[in-house]
Formats: sequence, structure tokens, C-alpha cells
Amino acid sequence: MHRIRELRREEHCEAIRIYQQAVLSCDQELYTEAQREAWASQGSSIRIQLQRGHALASEQDDGRIVAFALRDPRQRLALLYCHPRAQRHGHGRALIEAVEAQAARDALLELQTEASLISTPLLLKLGWRIRWREELLIRGVSFERFNLSKGLKPILS
Repeated sequence: MHRIRELRREEHCEAIRIYQQAVLSCDQELYTEAQREAWASQGSSIRIQLQRGHALASEQDDGRIVAFALRDPRQRLALLYCHPRAQRHGHGRALIEAVEAQAARDALLELQTEASLISTPLLLKLGWRIRWREELLIRGVSFERFNLSKGLKPILS
């Protein structure tokens, strides 16, 4: 069982470190070194998103965070990152399910995201659907990602 909780403001720096470590350790068959470095350089924009959005964390037994997810704005899963040592242990799945449950409690009918080549397979397993493939530039470096969505059934209170 994963402990999911609100990400605290004083943990934003740790979340950015997790983000950078996750990106820099990406599979070299999926992302080139130039892509990983350009992507990892976006720490300041991550800080702004964390301050503006609603973030959840997955923590270890000692209370330290190993993964986080962010909704920003309410109907968009904006970030999902896991420390390399904690990947493939269910933290991403637990965070996505928690974000979906929150959004359903908020009476949202759908969530959307732009997903990397890394997170798209997990999202598809959890019932998300690809709407389209898109390309973007980060610091002049081209990336491929997918725009996905998932319909939700609001939880009545």
C-alpha cells in the first residue's frame, strides 16, 4: 500500500530534484542525452506549477517523498514523476488513481494530460485514451508526446 498525501510547500525543492533525477535517468532508447538535458532544465517552470496547482506525493515509510503528481489546472494532470530508485513499484499508479479520485470528488467529468513516451503506457493501462500525438520544443530540442484523456464518474457526496 502506498501512502499518498498532499505535497507540502517545503517539499517543492525535493519534488524538483525528483523531477530532474527522473528525467535524467530516462531510458536512452526513448530520449537522447540532449532531450534529457533540455527537459531536466525546466525546474523553474516546475516550481511555478507546484505553487499554483494541487500536488500529491507518494511517500516512503520514513515520510520522505519518492514520487509526486500535480493537477494544474483542475482538469489536467500536469506532472507525474517518480525517483529512479522507486520506479516500477506502483507509486505512479497510486498517484494517478488518487488524482482521478480527487477529480471525481470535484465533480469533473474528464481529466486530460500531455504524456511522455515513458508515462503513456501506464496511463493507457489505467483506461486513458490517446486523443492525438504532438511535438513540442524545449530549448530548441524536439520531443514527441501524447495528449490523453480519461472520462470520470463523479462521486456523489
